[in-house]
Parts: sequence; structure tokens; C-alpha cells
Amino acid sequence: MSQTTTLPTVPFGRTGMNITRVGFGSWAVGGDWAVGWGAQDDNESVSAIRHAVALGVNWIDTAAIYGLGHSELVVAKALSVIPKSERPYIFTKCGLVGDPANPNAGPRNVGAAASIRREVEDSLRRLQVERIDLYQMHWPAKDVPLEEYWGTLLELKREGKIAAAGLSNHSAAQLEQAEAIGHVDTLQPPFSAIRREAAEHELPWCHAHQTGVIVYSPMQAGLLTGAFTAARAAALPKNDWRSRNAEFTGEKLAHNLQVATALEKVAQRHGVSTAAAAAAWPLAWPGVTASIVGARSHGQVDGWIAAATLHLTAADMAEIGAVIISSGAGGGPAQPVV
Repeated sequence: MSQTTTLPTVPFGRTGMNITRVGFGSWAVGGDWAVGWGAQDDNESVSAIRHAVALGVNWIDTAAIYGLGHSELVVAKALSVIPKSERPYIFTKCGLVGDPANPNAGPRNVGAAASIRREVEDSLRRLQVERIDLYQMHWPAKDVPLEEYWGTLLELKREGKIAAAGLSNHSAAQLEQAEAIGHVDTLQPPFSAIRREAAEHELPWCHAHQTGVIVYSPMQAGLLTGAFTAARAAALPKNDWRSRNAEFTGEKLAHNLQVATALEKVAQRHGVSTAAAAAAWPLAWPGVTASIVGARSHGQVDGWIAAATLHLTAADMAEIGAVIISSGAGGGPAQPVV
């Protein structure tokens, strides 16, 4: 697959892949499950994915647990009409296992080698591919040592079932532990102008080890899009996980919306949406390769696609950083060290 695109690309660590600075995140298109975004229109999701690819986005991030496999099926359907030579890279994850008989039960965290091998075969089948471009351990396993599950991913890479192996939601200490066994191709941490903890240890580690970094929730699940309000937060349906999240209520919500306002002011100067500025904010940090940005419609894709080419200046970052500090929103460093 050539993954040609009209958007600028950057090297994805040492994987040999060059990726656009934003990728399509397909958590929400998984639909209604324990940690879902409520019921979704699959046809609209398929259309949104195809629209992003048509605009030049050359990678999609999904996971087996999103909708208990449903997100992967939606991704496969979206790409089925695109010639193989023009399809985007597909990144997916393992290590979280749900119960199809009870999709609203929380997922189990599993790292046993036999489970991962079952999961990769299931993902290959659902995605209708012969090899997964990037396979990531979703969270640190609770049932086995890191050496077992990371060793299994490295074996899958040697066997050719996956092209690159990565970790998601792992600490710098865990990255160091894994690196001693075999190179960590990529890391996927949460990172936004609200949730900034990864900038303290994980991003510097990845930068030093040529480990690619794709960050998730750069718009903090919609909080930083400029379209979110206290009234909208209060009206979220019960089957939307955000309705149960502390960042969407009370003082935390008020502080977070102050950061959204700061991003809006910077976005207006650049002639882009607030969502685009939020997705571009992580890209100004050393060590970050690209942002994962979700969408469920053409309009949402159009709202953030400008982030693929947007460069926030040191002055922009300082302005946003000052509001981050004054608001007290989130945690972690407020801006890159110049």
C-alpha cells in the first residue's frame, strides 16, 4: 500500500511509515457499549471515514474493544471501495476483551499470549487485511507481566502478522522495561491542553528513543472544540460515557471551557476552527508525531482537517499556556520549554 496523500507527512518513529499529522480516530463509531458514545449511524460513520481519506488523511486508529469489534467492521466497510494502493494505514489494539453477551459490562484487561493471538486473528478477519500496520497493547495487562504481552507483540511482528508494535497508555518506566526486550515502535498516550501529564516523562522518552507518538483525545472528547457548553454537558445521554466523567461537570468543566476559549482566540487568528487548534496543540510538543481525531460526520472532519497543516507558534502556545495555568484546568506542563 502506498498511502499517497496531498497532506504533509512526517516519519512515524523508525517504523518506515510516513503519516499525516492527524489521523482518523474510530472510538466513537464503535457505537453503544460499556464505554461508548451512544448509538451511531454506521452509514454516516462510513461516509465520514471515506471523506477523511479523500481529504488526504492516511491512517486510521481503531481497537478491537470499540463496540466489541464493531468499529473494526465499520473501518473495513469504509475502505472496501478504495483501491488497496490508495488505502490508509490501519492501526488497531489488543488487550481489552469484552463480553458479547453483555456489551455493557466493562472490558477485561488481558495480556496472556493465547488471548493476544486470538485477538490479532479476529482483528485481521474483521479488518479484511493480511497484515496490521500497527498493533498496540491498549493498556498495561493485569494478568501477566509486561514481558509476556510485549514479547508476544514482537513475535507477531517477526511472523509478519503486524508491521509495527506499539504500546498505549504505558508509563515511561514501562516503556524502558519494554525497550530492553525489543524496540517500542510507537506510543499512544492521552494528550491535550487539559490532560498534559505525558509531557513530563513519556514524550521526552519517546523523543530520545525515536519512538513514534500518536496522541489520543487532543480535543478532550469534544470539550476543546469550541462547540461545547455547560448546557450541552448536562444534556448528554446516559449511554454517552462523558456523562459520567468528572471533566464534564462542575468546576472542572468551567475551568476546561476557559481553555477552550483560549484556543478559540488563537484559532481565529489563524483562520481555523477551535477544533483544529485543539488538535494542533499537541503537535507543537517535541516527540509528538500526530494527533488522533475522532469524527462521526463530514462536518466534524471538515472542522479539524486544518490541523494537518496548522503550525502553532511559540507565542500561540505561551498564550494558551497562560490560560491553562490561570484556569487551573487539568494537570501537567502547560507549554513546551523553548
